[in-house]
Amino acid sequence: MRSDYDKEMELWYESLDPTLRRRDFLKVLGGGVVVFIAGGNLTALAEMAPQRRSYPTEPSAYVRIGTDGRVTVFSGKIEMGQGVIISLAQMAADELGIALDSVDMVMGDTDLCPWDMGTFGSMSTRFFGPALRAGAVRARQVLVALGAEELGVPADALDVEDGTVFVKADRTKKVTFAELAGGEPLATFVDEEAILKSVDEFKVMGRSFPRTDGADKVTGAAEFAADLKFPGLLHARLLRPPAHGATLKSVDATAAERFPGVIVIREGDMIAVLHEDPEAAAAALQEIKAEFDTPAPHVDNDSIFEHLMGMAPEAEAQDERGSTAEGESLSAQVFEETYLNHYVAHAPMEPHTAVAKLEGDKMNVWASTQTPFPLQSQLARELGLTEEQVRVRTPFVGGGFGGKTGGSQAVEAAKLAAATNRPVQVAFNRSEEFFYDDFRPAAYVKIKSGIDDAGKICLWDYEVQYAGSRGSEQLYSVPNSVIRVGGGGWRGVPGSHPFSTGAWRAPGANTNIFAKESHIDIMAAGAGVDSLEFRLKNTEDERLIGVLKTAADRFGWTPGAAPSSRGFGIACGVDAGSYVAHMAEVEVSASTGHVQVKRVVCAQDMGTVINPDGALMQAEGCIMMGLGYALTEEVRFRGGEILDHNFDTYELPRFSWLPEIDVVLVENDALSPQGGGEPAIICMGGLIANAIFDATGARLLTLPMTPDRVKAAIAAV
Repeated sequence: MRSDYDKEMELWYESLDPTLRRRDFLKVLGGGVVVFIAGGNLTALAEMAPQRRSYPTEPSAYVRIGTDGRVTVFSGKIEMGQGVIISLAQMAADELGIALDSVDMVMGDTDLCPWDMGTFGSMSTRFFGPALRAGAVRARQVLVALGAEELGVPADALDVEDGTVFVKADRTKKVTFAELAGGEPLATFVDEEAILKSVDEFKVMGRSFPRTDGADKVTGAAEFAADLKFPGLLHARLLRPPAHGATLKSVDATAAERFPGVIVIREGDMIAVLHEDPEAAAAALQEIKAEFDTPAPHVDNDSIFEHLMGMAPEAEAQDERGSTAEGESLSAQVFEETYLNHYVAHAPMEPHTAVAKLEGDKMNVWASTQTPFPLQSQLARELGLTEEQVRVRTPFVGGGFGGKTGGSQAVEAAKLAAATNRPVQVAFNRSEEFFYDDFRPAAYVKIKSGIDDAGKICLWDYEVQYAGSRGSEQLYSVPNSVIRVGGGGWRGVPGSHPFSTGAWRAPGANTNIFAKESHIDIMAAGAGVDSLEFRLKNTEDERLIGVLKTAADRFGWTPGAAPSSRGFGIACGVDAGSYVAHMAEVEVSASTGHVQVKRVVCAQDMGTVINPDGALMQAEGCIMMGLGYALTEEVRFRGGEILDHNFDTYELPRFSWLPEIDVVLVENDALSPQGGGEPAIICMGGLIANAIFDATGARLLTLPMTPDRVKAAIAAV
């Protein structure tokens, strides 16, 4: 069953115009060999991602071999800490036959890179990776053809290694990439089929290499959008409403205009104060007197689920098997629960920032964004320009997690740069970051299930509202099952949420896996069966069985029906093509409700692994981030007013929370590389809920599992 997330991404592909203008790359890039790749003929990509639209039929990947022999890879993907800056380079290096340190990456530049829908969904390795590898293969084919001409031998008599084309029978007869690219500039369009290397041929892929951005980020040399400085740069502070839905009634900027060096711009409801000193701009903004009409709040943290349930549309069956009525009649025990999760913020380290600079008739924008090409289209529309008149560049991005797919700060910076004819920076403060966030939506899941006398699941009636279907797919062998999805997915139906919601790392899957895996544990406990044994007994999925057994072996799992007072938990799931199984040990204070996660084991089957260290770091980061949504992260609000302005009230995971983390990458080289940026986070809510139950006998049905909720659940046992 395809999730609605997959369907929405496919619709996005269809709605956007991916056609690339054929820019004069030789003029821009200078000499060398530039290889254009016909996206429509990328058979490897089509085979590895049949559910996706292929990359644009215009050039969809570019590889340039410079006159110095260095290789530049151009990718519309961006680097926001996930490490694709090194893993994509590994793919290109291996297929070209060059050393990794010979590859330079240019990422997220709309003037230089191929169109890309954005960096999210753990898709860089899965979907752009095959296209890039095919491009590198074709670049190698071009170089071999040039080498054959240069050396006077047939192409099939040649091979490539370390940036050199040589005669296989006589390695002294050779020519380097630099020599082949050193003549007149040559642009070559290749559309013949590219045969990718097999795993046993890898020399660079499958190995761990240090991140090329690591040293700069540790020393502070790495540049983010807020670090960019231009002569005459103005810092903008903008008037913001007190709540979502508020409308501006009146404004008086007279006092702000008296500040020396201040420029006040009003364009419709956008009111900005600009100054070369950001603190002076902020001080002047405080002098603006404004009145807003603010709607009366009709919902808050306490009433949100009553509101959502009251307006939920009828859920649509997306996967139905057998008869739920028959399943219920076969059930020796029936279990019915409702699971809730509150709104969660993205809370990236780097707030949304952009710098805009008008040069002639071209608007140049440097933005912290996951989607440079959609942002380019948005800017062109807002400014009344053609897309060729807008260039978006993406410096390093300090975290996104799905929250930097919009670009309001970039639009504001560009409009102000056009109005002042000076470079302008718009950088959200932390309060603005919370206010304008597209939160992970509040959502709920209702499950009714049953098991027969043999402990086999015979009924599964599942309904999810407002989270979407990602992660709701049936992993267990249930003959009578229905999965219904409603609420408009993670964007919601009109009127459901008092503010904007959107994709949050593995959107929907955290909600669905929390509900599913909590409910599986409830059934196991009801049957008096060990949680691992119950899962293995009720699935025939070999990959799921593999990660469960691997995690159990590494954890040292010993069978025992919950609650056992040990504080052991288990949860598993599938996301982005990868299978994960987690086991954890927790310690719970009955007096305070504090939960300390002591250790977490994660087994992850992600197919062929490009950079093992990078994959481990991604999984570890998922586990640590997942502690937040599981235990403390909840956006407080009153109507459209966001009550959290900083991390003094919105509690993120701290170093003191850090458990012992052990990630095992399950070898599966028979499968192409799958996603690694999100799978390990999806199990954390269910994992900790199950461990709390094993420790205390208290079942938590609401995320986050705050100390107050834990205490209340224990008291109710």
